[in-house]
Amino acid sequence: MGRRAELVVDGKVIDLDVRRSQRARRILLKIDPRLGAQLIIPRGVPREEALSFANEKSEWLRDRLAGLPAPIPFCDGAIVPILGRPHRIRHTTATDLFHTRVRCESGELLTDCERDDSADKIRAWFRENAREALSVRARTAAGRIGAEVSRITIRDPRTRWGSCSSTGALSFSWRLFMAPEWVLDYVVAHEVAHLIEMNHGRSFWRLVNGLVGRIDEAKSWLRHSGPRLHRYG
Repeated sequence: MGRRAELVVDGKVIDLDVRRSQRARRILLKIDPRLGAQLIIPRGVPREEALSFANEKSEWLRDRLAGLPAPIPFCDGAIVPILGRPHRIRHTTATDLFHTRVRCESGELLTDCERDDSADKIRAWFRENAREALSVRARTAAGRIGAEVSRITIRDPRTRWGSCSSTGALSFSWRLFMAPEWVLDYVVAHEVAHLIEMNHGRSFWRLVNGLVGRIDEAKSWLRHSGPRLHRYG
């Protein structure tokens, strides 16, 4: 089945990312900050039926897409958050051979990379710093509850900020390095608690509460402001 489809609303084309899901129980329309409109089709439902459903909701899709924040590329002059604080990207000329190609100084994210590859270098800078910050926090938190982290990976998932496997491997989104530190700390505590409790029962939340504060505030921030982090880069 093709992964793309198009709807036309008031003469404007809406591009749909179409996929099947073995877990979905009904046809779903979602708005992804990076992929745009998604049409999710359960097993056994004909593609034509799902497209008909999407067409009935086309005005809703149009309005939701119009409400998405504009993408912010990693380019000269752009404002990007680093641990919740705004920084302006500025291209500069390296004068010190010991300086890294991307560095954070006095409210600016400086880069002496070629403009054509600066976005990739800035993205790599975020991943590297996210790995360092998250690794230190995760291993420290794990030690506090008598758990052990087997491995930490940094990725760029669309819908999850972190995950924990049954083997003790943790995975986090590099975009967390854009969020305020208390939000990053909550996500770490959440995943580290799963090293002991692979569920969301009372014992799990007791562990989280013992590791970090501002839990409800952090959950609210991720729900309302988290999706905006996907517009950067």
